[in-house]
Amino acid sequence: MPSDHTNATGLTTESSTLAGEIFADGVGAQAGPPTTPAAGTGTAGQATPGAHSHGGPAPTGSPAERFTSTDPDAFGVPTGREETWRFTPMKRIRPLLDGAPSDAHLTWTTDLPEGVELTSVEADDPLLKGLPEPADRLAALARQRSGGAAVVRVAKEAVLDRPVTLGLAGAGSDSPDDAVVWGQLVIEVGAFAQATVVLDHSGLARYAAGVAVLVGDGAQVTLVSVQDWAPGAVHGGQFDAVVGRDATFKQVVVTLGGDLVRLVSNVQYAGPGGSAELFGVYFADETQHQEHRLWVDHAVPNCRSNVLYKGALQGENARTVWIGDVRIRPAATGTETYELNRNLVLTDGARADSVPNLEIETGEIVGAGHASATGRFDDEQLFYLCSRGIDAETARRLVVRGFFADVVQLIGIDALQDRLMASIETRLGALPGLDEQPVEQSA
Repeated sequence: MPSDHTNATGLTTESSTLAGEIFADGVGAQAGPPTTPAAGTGTAGQATPGAHSHGGPAPTGSPAERFTSTDPDAFGVPTGREETWRFTPMKRIRPLLDGAPSDAHLTWTTDLPEGVELTSVEADDPLLKGLPEPADRLAALARQRSGGAAVVRVAKEAVLDRPVTLGLAGAGSDSPDDAVVWGQLVIEVGAFAQATVVLDHSGLARYAAGVAVLVGDGAQVTLVSVQDWAPGAVHGGQFDAVVGRDATFKQVVVTLGGDLVRLVSNVQYAGPGGSAELFGVYFADETQHQEHRLWVDHAVPNCRSNVLYKGALQGENARTVWIGDVRIRPAATGTETYELNRNLVLTDGARADSVPNLEIETGEIVGAGHASATGRFDDEQLFYLCSRGIDAETARRLVVRGFFADVVQLIGIDALQDRLMASIETRLGALPGLDEQPVEQSA
């Protein structure tokens, strides 16, 4: 049934639903390792009775094998042959992995609502020692080289009247070495507080940073991280969320700019009843490399996680990588989890890698699953739009808008959503009057 209802992106609800229908029949085979357990791969192949594991040939870098340390040397220097680094262009990320000390910094702009404090701590502060440990050499270097951390504190039971906004801008470097900016940010949200925090990255920089979000019991926290870097920027980072008892954490990652962006997002639960939602959109143009790795560790009972990432690629050598790891440990009874990644390849010469991994070590769960799809437009969908009087190029762009819109609108900040959708349209060379050409579709 046709409808005129529109969301914050200006797209009709019906056209937004095209996101789930743009793939032709048969598209969506997992572009990752086989779904048979590998002997000797952590618990895979050695699972307890009733356990279930999706993994690949040893070594897989599967959740069971995950190594963490605050010492960069404990990881060694990556060569690109390691599972953790095999998708990453090592030449481009090498300056971050070399780990040279630097006093370079980004320019910060802040908007702090009442009930929020921005301060800093030294490297030996107990707060930093209690954070989740880095999962690779790059994150360990960022922890070590940052020399402390900026700390955003939200008071317990605070209900913020607007988002906390941190604008992090790079202006490039006049030195021939383009010094790396090292950073560490901790976001502490008190019990039963409600807060949204926006990290808005822009400009030109080589940036390596860690972000830790400590979600108090019963709190509701949304973290939005926008990577809208200038061409040539390199960004490597690790996000860690520790979700308290009956707390809710939502993360929305939007990656559009930069030459190379590699982000690792980790979630662990500090008590039962926690919920984590990890959403993301990414759009890679010619020669861009965008890599997103996720790790959700269910180790306590009755917690929930949901992962949804969508990406599009266009141009020669555009490359995206999505790795999703979920582990359900023996004690995590009552777990409910699902992860989904979809990639839309718009032109020849672009490549998307998608590898969902799920390891279950108890049969006493509510449900668990994963899915991955990579493909081009469904010709029938484009034919449908064209039959409504819309030219082929506009139809193509409308479908891409719909593909991203349902995730972007989860940010919940109208001005930011509009800006991001406008940036996506610019990449597509959006035609004038695009908003005046609605798409109708039967329910």
